[in-house]
Amino acid sequence: MQSELIFEIGTEELPARFVKTGLVEFKRLAVELMTKERLEYEEIRTFGTPRRLVLCVRGLANKQEDMIKEVRGPSKKVAIDEHGDFTRAAQGFARSQGVDTKDLIVKRTPQGEYVFVILKEEGRETIHVLEELLPNLVKAINFPKSMRWGDTDIRFARPIRWLMSLYGEEVVYFTLDGLGSGNITFGHRQLSEGAYSIKSTDEYFKTLKEAYCILDQDRRRQMIVGQITKAASTVGGSVLFDEELIDEVTFLVEYPSALCGGFDLEFLKIPAEVLITTMKEHQRYFPVVDDNGSLMAAFIAIRNGGQEYIDIVRAGNERVLKARLSDARFFYEEDKRLPLSERVQELSGIIFHEALGTMAEKVNRVSNLASYIGESFGLDIETLKKINRIALLCKADLVTNMVREFPELQGQMGREYARLSGEDSAVAEGIFESYLPRFSGDVLPKTDIGRVVSLADKFDSIVGTFGIGLIPTGSKDPYALRRQTLGILNILMDARCHVQLSHVIGKALELYEDSSKITRNTKEINTDLMEFFKQRLAGLLQERGFKHDVVEAVLAAGFDDVVQTLDRAQALNDVMSTSEFLNLITAITRADRISKGVTPSEIDPSFFTDEAENDLYKEYIRCKDEINNIIATSQDSSNRFLKILSTLATLRGPVDRFFDDVMVMVEDETIRGNRLSLIRKVADLSLLVADLSKISYE
Repeated sequence: MQSELIFEIGTEELPARFVKTGLVEFKRLAVELMTKERLEYEEIRTFGTPRRLVLCVRGLANKQEDMIKEVRGPSKKVAIDEHGDFTRAAQGFARSQGVDTKDLIVKRTPQGEYVFVILKEEGRETIHVLEELLPNLVKAINFPKSMRWGDTDIRFARPIRWLMSLYGEEVVYFTLDGLGSGNITFGHRQLSEGAYSIKSTDEYFKTLKEAYCILDQDRRRQMIVGQITKAASTVGGSVLFDEELIDEVTFLVEYPSALCGGFDLEFLKIPAEVLITTMKEHQRYFPVVDDNGSLMAAFIAIRNGGQEYIDIVRAGNERVLKARLSDARFFYEEDKRLPLSERVQELSGIIFHEALGTMAEKVNRVSNLASYIGESFGLDIETLKKINRIALLCKADLVTNMVREFPELQGQMGREYARLSGEDSAVAEGIFESYLPRFSGDVLPKTDIGRVVSLADKFDSIVGTFGIGLIPTGSKDPYALRRQTLGILNILMDARCHVQLSHVIGKALELYEDSSKITRNTKEINTDLMEFFKQRLAGLLQERGFKHDVVEAVLAAGFDDVVQTLDRAQALNDVMSTSEFLNLITAITRADRISKGVTPSEIDPSFFTDEAENDLYKEYIRCKDEINNIIATSQDSSNRFLKILSTLATLRGPVDRFFDDVMVMVEDETIRGNRLSLIRKVADLSLLVADLSKISYE
């Protein structure tokens, strides 16, 4: 027989992001515990609102599966004497397992023959298992932040107010820190009539719906999308959709109702970014745009309730937004009074980091580092001048009233104020791009000048933070160094910018050392930083579909030039399914295996005694010269590495003949060393692309 389990954890209002992550954790733990307890089920789902997390298990068996297990005892030699009788050791083993010696059997194992007992543990009724499982499930749920309340020991995202647990029509009774479970639930805090007694799991969903609680978050989301779309159409516009905002609002309400409000047209003179940020980030409103994508003087809000007194609610929302926008307009007008360039001097009063100096010092370092990177890109003098101007101004908006009030607008307001101050349009755009990417999935800078300053800013932050020993560990990364490192790598790969990571890191360290900020050993910093970049690059390459061993192989051959590393991975990936790759991997791995650990010396052909080693040497020289020519003449690095791999594949024949005809490990030390140096140099040719010994190939 099967029944349905409904387990509801009723709480004070949970933060929206806690509901979303909590549901994932809730389901994962439920699956884990159900499996551990041998409870069969058809489906597990979780639902959540601001006031509850709910576990629904359909088709849950009414009894655990029986468990049959084998327990190994002493070896046959120890357990059975020469007369075939069980020894005291066997008798003691049987007693410890609660069986008679007649229940012991002998089985052969890879380690020899041993006595075993087969034990059968009958499954318990599910409701009794749940009495232990459910409280443990609550305790195991992990949130970004948890709290204690009252004199309880349990930690949870918010105080737990009720626990409802029904298995079919039976209540699963248990106590959690003095709070007992039962069959009582609650609907919407304002709209429902209070407590509801639930008699069965079938009744639960119906009761909540009638109590103004749409339990299914997917259903709530659909309602919100439909309602905001319809509300925007009533004023002739459309919603400026934001998936993250829709998700957040979904977990802020139990019974969504959309309303359309408006604001004074005068506020449209404020930059659109300010209006959008004010509505979305501060009020959780959806902006409305016209057919041209321009903002309209309207917004959509989601009310946690029905349509009763909706006009009063609308008026209240409009008053709140008007106050917010009035503040924003005041800040904007005040900020326009002073050109952006005149704010740069105020950066000396802002601390970048207490151990790394002021923001003014950072701007100076970024300017010098940006010039270095720009020159390495081969940019002309006029472009470098724009880069220096961007570097000077890119942090100036931090001291404006608008960014102090709305930190999310840094970079965007810098671009706006630069335009208003008469700066070159490319410089204004570059100021904004210097902040990109700001988060995972964000757009990347599209101009050379924006890329260069963005790279310089991020390198400066990463190098400085590592330089004072603040290296991210585990999930802790307070200075967002992982995000900034990924930003650097994505910019380089997206724009195919060839730059040596170690050189830029070295220059950034040099700029810090001039100001005596760095406290750690330079060699240690370089080692830690390159490993940090390597780990992030490995993750990015795997996200792009490259197999683990391909990534490991190309990174082992070096990754200083990120674009070339990407191209080497692509070239290796392209040939792996070809017969050419079989020749390549066979030749290189044979050479690598016997010469592992050898430091090659100069090869002396006069020591050759066999035609096969002379032929291999000639083929090695030919391949080496051909590869050097490919490197010198091939403009496309991806095509370059494919050609190199094809060239290396031609070595298979000479390598096979060498190993067939030549004894490498001869007694003569000079001849042996000469031969080992030859095959080591042959193997090392592949390091121009990858360390092929890392490839898993069958």
